Amino acid sequence: MTPAFPRRRATLFCCLSLALVASTAHAADTDDRVTLRLGAMNVDAQGELRGSTVFEGNDLAFSEDFDFGSKEWVPRVDGVFRMGERQRLIFDYFQYDKSQRATLSEDLFYDDVTIPAGSFAKGEVEFQLASLMYDFAVVETERSSLGLQLGAEWAKLKGSVYAEAGEDSYRDSRSETGYAPVVGVRFTTRPSDKWLLNLQGQYLDAGWGDFGDYDGSITRANALVEYRFTEKFGAFVGYDWFKLDVEQAGSDGLLGLDQRFKGPVAGVTLAFRASNRQQLSF
Repeated sequence: MTPAFPRRRATLFCCLSLALVASTAHAADTDDRVTLRLGAMNVDAQGELRGSTVFEGNDLAFSEDFDFGSKEWVPRVDGVFRMGERQRLIFDYFQYDKSQRATLSEDLFYDDVTIPAGSFAKGEVEFQLASLMYDFAVVETERSSLGLQLGAEWAKLKGSVYAEAGEDSYRDSRSETGYAPVVGVRFTTRPSDKWLLNLQGQYLDAGWGDFGDYDGSITRANALVEYRFTEKFGAFVGYDWFKLDVEQAGSDGLLGLDQRFKGPVAGVTLAFRASNRQQLSF
C-alpha cells in the first residue's frame, strides 16, 4: 500500500507545476507585440513669421504674429512594435495645414515698395512630421519602463506670407522637405492591467540631417492615458505639444518661422498580442 503523504506531495507538486505553467503562459499572453493608436489632435496653432533683407544699404526686417484662429481636429497616428522585453520600434505621424489672415502691426519694406502697418496680411503654414525610433528600456519592471530613443524623423515644412496695400503687394514663401536623426526619452507605467500612462519627449536639430538651407530645431512632448476595454481594444486621451523654430537664408534675405502646435488628443487603441510560443525574452 502506497503511503498517503507521498501521494499528496506528488499531487501538490503537479498542481504547483501546472499553476506555474499557466502563469507563464498568461504573462506571455498579456504582452502586446504590436500596438496601434488611431486618433486625432485638436490643434491650437500660433506662430510668428519673420523676415529680413537689405534695401539700398539698409537692413530691413519684419515680424508678424499669426494666431491661426479656431482649433481644428487633424489626424494623429502612432504605434509600437515590441521586439523584446527591452526593445521597441516606435513610429508616429502628424499633419497640419492651415492659413489665417492678420493685420500688419508694422511697416513692411521690400524693393521700392512699402506696405504700411494696418494693411491686410495672410500667413500660411503646412507641416508634416513622421518618425521611426528604436527604443531601449534602460529600466524595465513588471509595471514600469524607462526608455532611451534614437531614430530618424522626416519633416515637410512650408511657410508663406502675403500682404497688400492698394496696388502694392508682397509675397514670400519657403518650403523644405528633409530628414534628420532624432533623440528621445519615454516613460511608461501600468497602474493596473487596464490602465496605462505614457510620457514622451523628442528633439531634432536641423543641422544633424538634410534640411537644405534651414537651420533650427523641432521639439515635441506628449502624454497619454489609455484604458483597455479588452486585451485587444482600448481608448486613449492625452495632450501633444510641438515647437518649430527654423529659418532659411537666401540671396534676397532671411525668412524664419517660430511655430507652436498644442492641444488634446483622443482615439482608439488596437493591440495584437504575442502567442504562448512567442514570449518576449530579449
